[in-house]
Amino acid sequence: MSRIRYADSGTVRIAYELRGALHRRRPWLILIQGMGLDRLGWEPVLRKLRRHFRLVLVDNRGVGHSDRPDGSFTVADMAGDIVAVLDAAGISRAHVLGASLGGMVAQELAISHPERVDGLVLACTAPGWPFTYPMPVASIRAIASATRMTAVAARRRHVENAVSADTVRHRPELVNRLLELQGSRPADADVLPAQAAAGARYAGGLRQRRIGARTLVLHGGADRVVDPRNGRLLAQRIPGARLVTFPELGHLLFWEDPDGFADAVTSFLVTRPQPAAAARALAEFAVGYFRTWRGDA
Repeated sequence: MSRIRYADSGTVRIAYELRGALHRRRPWLILIQGMGLDRLGWEPVLRKLRRHFRLVLVDNRGVGHSDRPDGSFTVADMAGDIVAVLDAAGISRAHVLGASLGGMVAQELAISHPERVDGLVLACTAPGWPFTYPMPVASIRAIASATRMTAVAARRRHVENAVSADTVRHRPELVNRLLELQGSRPADADVLPAQAAAGARYAGGLRQRRIGARTLVLHGGADRVVDPRNGRLLAQRIPGARLVTFPELGHLLFWEDPDGFADAVTSFLVTRPQPAAAARALAEFAVGYFRTWRGDA
């Protein structure tokens, strides 16, 4: 049974968990969640990822068991938190997987601390201002309407907006599980605006061109929180990056198709094939995924 550990990042204590640490031949993979979710937001993919990696699960500042910082903070501050966790755990270098706001943190980590990053996976995220596609209108409307709702109704509105319309219609049990998770581990009311502001202020510029880590970009084609075109922007901007788009999946694609998501991450990170072989492996994964989704297989 893993236990909660803590790393000191300046005046803030960051909670984290190590899973599978005894499997010393497996590489480390640190997972960074997005806005409002703690480390258990990775729940659906942990079983598959743990077969291939030693996992570091982090509670971002202000959520889960991590300290609530006073005032505002930046994506760079959050990247510093990840360095503090790696230092505390005695990990010199790891693969990094970040989703949404966590994807911005992962980008900043790869830019500012390249020596700590092996492979990089960026899921449902954006490169930051000024060269980015803005939040889709659906999300802007969801945020505006939620201010006039009860807390429970607003939570449902945000969860339903974070998955695809098809998932909302046909998989109510998944929506209810997400609501249960968020209801049992709610983020601090003051932290959500601070996290949102950190993401909104993140100015990636063209700094992603400096990322040297081999990079995989994953995005849902029906993402209503982060415009899917941002996935293409990131893949074009980061040297040698690969892009896999999951058709008909929303922002929380790792909840909607955890097996497909974990397979994509694993097939990219576990081996170090030559560029042509890597391209073939990802192309084969994408073709197989499309066939399964269409029901051809």
